[in-house]
Amino acid sequence: MELCVVVETQQGSSYEEVSRFARKAEDLGFDGFFCTDHLARLPGVSTGDGSPGPLDCWLTLAALTRETHRIRLGSLMTSATFRPPGLLAVQIAQTAVMSGGRIDVGLGAGWYSAEHHSHAVPFPPTVERFSRLEEQIRILREFFRGTAPFTFEGRHYRLLECPALPRPDRPPVLILGGRGLRRTPALAARYADEFNVPSLSLQDTAERIRLLKDAARAGARDPAEIKLSAMQLACVGATPQEVADRLARSARRLEDLADRSLIGSPAEVAERIAAYGNLGVQRIYLKCLDPTDLSHLELIASAVRPRLRVAVAGETGPGPLSPAGG
Repeated sequence: MELCVVVETQQGSSYEEVSRFARKAEDLGFDGFFCTDHLARLPGVSTGDGSPGPLDCWLTLAALTRETHRIRLGSLMTSATFRPPGLLAVQIAQTAVMSGGRIDVGLGAGWYSAEHHSHAVPFPPTVERFSRLEEQIRILREFFRGTAPFTFEGRHYRLLECPALPRPDRPPVLILGGRGLRRTPALAARYADEFNVPSLSLQDTAERIRLLKDAARAGARDPAEIKLSAMQLACVGATPQEVADRLARSARRLEDLADRSLIGSPAEVAERIAAYGNLGVQRIYLKCLDPTDLSHLELIASAVRPRLRVAVAGETGPGPLSPAGG
């Protein structure tokens, strides 16, 4: 099981705080560091006025390529509504080159209308957003994997003799996912390197994975080609009070999160992560509430990860988790 960290860079963090958190995650041996991609604070998930955020996801990731050396970097999820596909492809490609090939791209259709309206970004109906998303996916795949220059003629986008530069040595990993029951599994089955299920219960996660595999088989693709991942809010404490204190720093309520989060002691959280692993999930994204709370990362690395190694080794032999520190 790979362990990655996600921070909500729209919630008011400074770049310096996010940078320290990313470098600490790398030092502690986490496999990846990911940023959300939003233009405004999300309602009901934090207190305060949101200053000084939001941070631009791809500017932040580009800067982090120069401050980290091993850890994978990426977005969960970049909205297809925010940037035209040619510009987005160039931004991703340059970030991938700067990182030495450590970039994963989570891409979605977008859902939060308020952030679009407050920044003059068009927010078309759901059907059109998914249609645009599919064209963006096709363009990005051609940009990173095709023979340049290329021309693309779609309903929403038209690229003429795109030079597809810069060109990374290794194409970025494409992550698609969400909670949808039809469009999302179908798109992921056709195009994704990784399928991500965010913030759902074990039962609902298992259902999304089944839908993905059914869609892949229907399209004559081997489901084993697609890495499975899940994102869960993480709030770990050595004591119940420590858990409560960490949760209190956001506006989230335990009763709203109990069956779709990783909240509790290190042993409880490790057990729940292992349960997702039993569904075939290969990578867990830990959404951390406070990017200034470096001790939270230290606790997860020192008390949760070793329990996962023991559980995996006890069932199947040596586990796939990265060694501590690298």
